[in-house]
Amino acid sequence: MTITPGIWEISHLELSLRIVFALIVGGLIGLEREWGDHAAGFRTHILVCLGSALIMLLSIYGFSEFAYEANVRMDPARLAAQVISGIGFLGAGTILRTGMSISGLTTAASLWVVAALGLAIGAGFYYGALLTAFLVLISLFLLNKLEKRFTRKRKLIEISLTMKEASGQLQTVMGKIEHYGASILNITADSNQKDEEESLLHLKLKIKVEKFKKIPHLLDDLRVIVGVSQVIYQISDGKAQRKDKENTSEANAQ
Repeated sequence: MTITPGIWEISHLELSLRIVFALIVGGLIGLEREWGDHAAGFRTHILVCLGSALIMLLSIYGFSEFAYEANVRMDPARLAAQVISGIGFLGAGTILRTGMSISGLTTAASLWVVAALGLAIGAGFYYGALLTAFLVLISLFLLNKLEKRFTRKRKLIEISLTMKEASGQLQTVMGKIEHYGASILNITADSNQKDEEESLLHLKLKIKVEKFKKIPHLLDDLRVIVGVSQVIYQISDGKAQRKDKENTSEANAQ
């Protein structure tokens, strides 16, 4: 098998071009994450892209002095494969769960894509890297606005109710929720004996409300249910959350 002369060699100019190109691509994608105040931003994406590009360059050209030795077989994809599997540890560190909200998935995905872009640039696969970077930027900048437009009216609420345990109380609560067209996603109940005469019921509900303006009315109706002594709620749209705690008056609890 004839080996093309210079196939395992690269000029300093070409090497510099690939490194700088990786910096630009990683920086552009990281800039969007930085503007959104995400865990991994401008510098993180640059470092990931630069590191991936360097590892790809090292894998292809770093061992050129051994390319023509007997019994030596070059495998440019060997180091690159470790980047693809290893980037998962960094991406996992950006994923956070708070209550019903899970954040950082897009940032973790962008880090994974940036690592792939760095590998492509390091290998000199310019067209594929440029096209992918262009589509990634469209996804992050433009499709993000489109996503918010479709999901801004849909809210998830986690409600914790403390009330006197009595016949029909649960049906009353569910009736109030269904009255506003909300969907109950999950419900848990826990009974607690306060004293010999009174038993308290603790309800935890996860519901979905299509229109944000209905939420205050729903919460007000839940507070005035006879026997309800406490309402704790958390509103989430997947991006932000809000918590509040309300103790009803003794008149409502009676």
